[in-house]
Amino acid sequence: MAYEKDSTSRSYDVAIVGAGISGINAACRMKEQSPDRTFVILEARDAIGGTWDLFRYPGIRSDSDLYTFGFPFSPWTENRAIADGPSIKRYVTKTAATFGVDKHIKYRHKLLEANWSTDEQCWSLRVDVSGEDRYFHSRFVVFGTGYYDYNSALPATIPGIENFQGKVVHPQFWPEKLDYENKNIVVIGSGATAVTLLPNLAKTAAHVTMLQRSPTYVVSVPQRNSLTYWAPKLLPSNWTYNIIRAQFFLLQFLYFKFCKTFPTAARKGLRKHAAEQLPKGYPVEPAFQPSYNPWDQRLCISPNGDFYESLREGKADIVTGRIKQVTSAGILLEGSDTILHPDIIITATGLKLLWAGGAKIFVDNEPIDMTKKHVWKGVMIEDVPNAAIMMGYTNASWTLGADASAQFVTRLLNRMKSEAFSQAVPKVDKDTAIKDLPILNLSSTYVTEGKGDMPKAGDREPWLRQSFYPRDLWEARFGDITQDMHYTRLST
Repeated sequence: MAYEKDSTSRSYDVAIVGAGISGINAACRMKEQSPDRTFVILEARDAIGGTWDLFRYPGIRSDSDLYTFGFPFSPWTENRAIADGPSIKRYVTKTAATFGVDKHIKYRHKLLEANWSTDEQCWSLRVDVSGEDRYFHSRFVVFGTGYYDYNSALPATIPGIENFQGKVVHPQFWPEKLDYENKNIVVIGSGATAVTLLPNLAKTAAHVTMLQRSPTYVVSVPQRNSLTYWAPKLLPSNWTYNIIRAQFFLLQFLYFKFCKTFPTAARKGLRKHAAEQLPKGYPVEPAFQPSYNPWDQRLCISPNGDFYESLREGKADIVTGRIKQVTSAGILLEGSDTILHPDIIITATGLKLLWAGGAKIFVDNEPIDMTKKHVWKGVMIEDVPNAAIMMGYTNASWTLGADASAQFVTRLLNRMKSEAFSQAVPKVDKDTAIKDLPILNLSSTYVTEGKGDMPKAGDREPWLRQSFYPRDLWEARFGDITQDMHYTRLST
């Protein structure tokens, strides 16, 4: 049964939560592959774009190439692999308008609770609309909310930070008019955000120090290569972007496999890569000698080597050590006489993991503890009917995984319609012993500290997490969707 297409109705076949890149991708796939389904996009904020509208810190950009991070049905056509946040937001906005899904977005609609009714065979969604509760109903819910908390950052224990008399800023909540011209800045952290901030702040600040507790791998990547330069000149556009997209995916996949298969060789190669770009005489150790193997955490990307360029120009440096105490005017380090004297401290210490944007989930009025649930084929939630999550990859572009998930959802919806199923619930077979695995396969601090707030993967089919785009896409389009999945036809 499909709900009527009434613009004033609050009842839909599908409710998509979030108007970021995952939610817009799911909506476009819905229009393309399941066009007879009505849907709404519930967006808590007042703008499209998700991450790419939320973060406003200097230099905010992707840490994946846009040829694979972009939508396959709406190719990224600019001649640069890594793009800044505002450009990505424009791209997402343009795609949403081109496919007409922007008309389905309801802004300032924050999902608070979702309750599945077996009797009614639908979800009842309690939504905060500018401070007022309203209720929506849908047969299916797609959570395109990402995996981190938009409203609070990962708490970091920095001894004495409250004593500092200068400005303390977290990148997630960057002040609109922060004046850092000719200021001394310390960026605490060594992840992608810190690596992005350092060269961009260094253009204006007096000096920028990246204070890291542990080093990370920083890889310089060119914004253009020979294929992105020549292919558009020689080939039809649809061929061009498919070939470029395939090249970027394949190269990243092969390098990932190399790093995981030959970690010692990969470490040596990355150490040499850093040494060749550092200023003459700049020590590689300890600043560029991580304790973990490549791809145990994501590699940090430096477009055209801007990170290393800032070091060569003397506008920035790196200090490795643990903070002993922050005073009113400085930062003392453990086991060192070094004292840093910043005007501004930036705490780039990571994201706080959060599932479904913090919404509470119920089945027949019984609360569901998502941290105790497994994810079926990386898409649907154990014991929860008619609900999917859009999870991307940690070892490749996020959107690749989210797109495979979206195409799985459209296929499932089409099957449910053709066979008159009203409910699909994944359940772990009672005779199956599953070993729990984290849904995000990284050892980054924010992931390890937040894994208790996320659903889990398993160590066997169909509970394995997504990990390889061609296989996951094949599974989405043609794979078995009956194993451990319970379909029912109930009268509504």
